[in-house]
Amino acid sequence: MFDEKVLETIKAGKEKWEQGPVKKTITKSPERKAVFTTISGTPVERLYTPADVAGVDYERDLSYPGEFPFTRGVQPTMYRGRFWTMRQYAGFGSAKDTNARYRYLLQQGQTGLSVAFQLPTQAGYDSDDPLSMGEVGKVGVAIDSIEDMKILFDGIPLDKVTTSMTINAPAPVLLGMYLAIADEQGISYDKVGGTVQNDVLKEIICRGQYIYPPKPTMRLGVDLIEYCQKYVPKWNTISISGYHIREAGSTAAQEMAFTIADGIAYTQACVERGMPVDSFAPRLSFFFNAFTNVLEEVAKFRAGRRYWAKIMKERFSAKDPRSMMLRYHVQTGGVTLTAQQPLNNIVRVALQTYATALGGGQSLHTNSFDEALCLPTQQSVTVALRTQQIVAEESGATETLDPLAGSYYVEAMTDKIEAEIDDYIKKIDAMGGTLTAIEQGYIQKEIQNSSYRFQKEIESGDRVYVGINKYTMEEPPPTGLLKVDMSVGDVEAAKLKKLRAERDNAKWTAALDNLRKISQTNENVMPAVIEAVKAKATVGEICNVWRDIFGEYRPKEFV
Repeated sequence: MFDEKVLETIKAGKEKWEQGPVKKTITKSPERKAVFTTISGTPVERLYTPADVAGVDYERDLSYPGEFPFTRGVQPTMYRGRFWTMRQYAGFGSAKDTNARYRYLLQQGQTGLSVAFQLPTQAGYDSDDPLSMGEVGKVGVAIDSIEDMKILFDGIPLDKVTTSMTINAPAPVLLGMYLAIADEQGISYDKVGGTVQNDVLKEIICRGQYIYPPKPTMRLGVDLIEYCQKYVPKWNTISISGYHIREAGSTAAQEMAFTIADGIAYTQACVERGMPVDSFAPRLSFFFNAFTNVLEEVAKFRAGRRYWAKIMKERFSAKDPRSMMLRYHVQTGGVTLTAQQPLNNIVRVALQTYATALGGGQSLHTNSFDEALCLPTQQSVTVALRTQQIVAEESGATETLDPLAGSYYVEAMTDKIEAEIDDYIKKIDAMGGTLTAIEQGYIQKEIQNSSYRFQKEIESGDRVYVGINKYTMEEPPPTGLLKVDMSVGDVEAAKLKKLRAERDNAKWTAALDNLRKISQTNENVMPAVIEAVKAKATVGEICNVWRDIFGEYRPKEFV
């Protein structure tokens, strides 16, 4: 991008500047630190110049929004056409409680739904299971059967909203329920849009909500992808998630690298099933975190888009440009929220929202300021939604495309993160692929090491965390927190007892027997799952069929 003579002049000028004004200033007033780094620990230079981006080729590395390698965005007009989908993650208590929250958020301008399921549902247990005791409705909505799903979406036509469901090992069951509701509403599957997370590899890596061993779980995930590719064409069949990898302590580059490694594994599994890459890849989606270091986050998103485009084009020979697009949802960093001085979290979330807008995300959930203390109150979730709307409407970040392109720092950081991603992917490939890297504990250890480094920086004070290790203050105990009524567990158990007593047991038995038979073949399980949920089989009952066939996963311990 720059003439060699010009670069030499710039390098000489920088050296003269450093030996002159900079050295003189530092002698009188030293810099705050000997070494400056990003949140991820990447060194940050005092000044970036064209010499730091001398290797950038505009057509090859940047190009134009909506064109390969999509560094500058996946759509030609981005937010000048429409804003990202504003999708607040919500779910607590009963389906009725959560339905009321959804209706409120839609009235306030939210443009998509995002379902938070309770931990028992995520783990494939019913609310009356002994293992569910004390957890029902606590960190998500209790969904046990199609009857709960009907209440959850009561008055919400499924062809008018898109719904994201954060569910992984039981993903075929919850999607089956959603499609069964569409049938009841008279909505054809080709009009149903949304996303199901369906990413079990990241559960094994860092989050822990797995059920079955990796191979059968991958089979169920690919069954879902294959079924939607044929019958639910607007559905994003998987949300390959780096969010939880970052929450577990990874760096920005690790978040992107390990997520792309998972994406490669899912893509390869679908290709091996016999699906042409361009038949399913346009509906692969991703899910990332946004931390407070705005410039590093923008560079991370740009580097990930570019690297994924190259992987799909060069490794998988994709021809459809949509197959090469890294389309992603973002959630602001939950782990960055503090219980101390919780109103400070509003500022953190605003910066993270700004990073997402500058970085070109397609969908966003903003955390509420009280989430380090409780599930969001109506007041705090309104502030979180308004944060998105203010950034979208007032900040100017949405007026032009990829506004930080050409920044010497951002371009240099984009290149550096992409190089780190590439290094990790090559190491994982050399091990035999993502599953092997997970089984050997390589990915887990890399995340643990980064998490340990970051925690040491906080505890030593090398990295300032406002309200935690600097600018602390005495505070009164928090008030007005949202509390889920413990009686919701008894209510859900009573509903299940009534459901089991009143359902057609012959139909229920036949449906589960058919699911068991199909699951032991190579046939796609989704039609049998939909049949089972319509026969009022519960989440736990369907997952127990698979537990009997596939067993439960127990991870190795890594030292």
